[in-house]
Amino acid sequence: MARRRKQEPEDANRSDSGSPDEERDYSVRAVERVCLILNLLQESVDGITLNEVAQTTGLPKSSAFRYLWTLENHRYVERDEERGVFRLGLGFVGMQSRHLEILRERARPSLETLRDEFGETANLGLLDGDHIIYIEIVESRRGVRLAASRGDHDPLHSTALGKAIAAHLPEDRVRHLLETTGLPTRTANTITSLDDYMSELAKVRRVGYAVDNGENEEDGRCVAAPLLATHLPAAISVSGPASRFTMQDVKRAAKSLIEVAAGIATNPQPQEVTD
Repeated sequence: MARRRKQEPEDANRSDSGSPDEERDYSVRAVERVCLILNLLQESVDGITLNEVAQTTGLPKSSAFRYLWTLENHRYVERDEERGVFRLGLGFVGMQSRHLEILRERARPSLETLRDEFGETANLGLLDGDHIIYIEIVESRRGVRLAASRGDHDPLHSTALGKAIAAHLPEDRVRHLLETTGLPTRTANTITSLDDYMSELAKVRRVGYAVDNGENEEDGRCVAAPLLATHLPAAISVSGPASRFTMQDVKRAAKSLIEVAAGIATNPQPQEVTD
């Protein structure tokens, strides 16, 4: 037996009042406010204050704080208590694969230049959970070299990349990460005290770069600078055998890294070529 197709009433897609052509407002005020906050965060390099959020959303400060607290609890916002500002959090990192690819493309020529200048391996690293992941590596051409592989992970506390990134995360976030992983001994030089590590991060912020002086590998030495304006917890580094890559070399490399990091952060994104 043939089935009859059910026909919807002509006014099924109409509202109870008003014409079918009338545009409806399906927006949810709370979601709109979250979007306003996230847009504001995305446009800011240095972070935004609670007052700015309240003014933009039209919310009382107490309500604006509850929105920020909820976003922070889900890692979409990070709070810098020292400066009293909020930034985009790590919860967005996994959603930014295209952003990461652009960063990799942008950084690669600079990493090659660093490799050629110092004869050592140049790296681009990112905070991935509670460890550092290497997302781009330009290996030294020398037979004996210090090099990881793309996708490898290293600890936050014992690497120059980790220190450079951690120095610009909220302190409570760093403490939480290290309370989760601990500060295991990698070598005799590894910092294993949380207070000592926080003091080391203060030094990194002061001088603008971080050093791993045989803290992750016995004969390894590395210097790193953060990429502060990329909206990602990332840094670049130069690493080599400590027997060849001296502390004097580290100081010279640090100066170049800081300059290169600023260039990577401010370069325009590559434009797609269209026919």
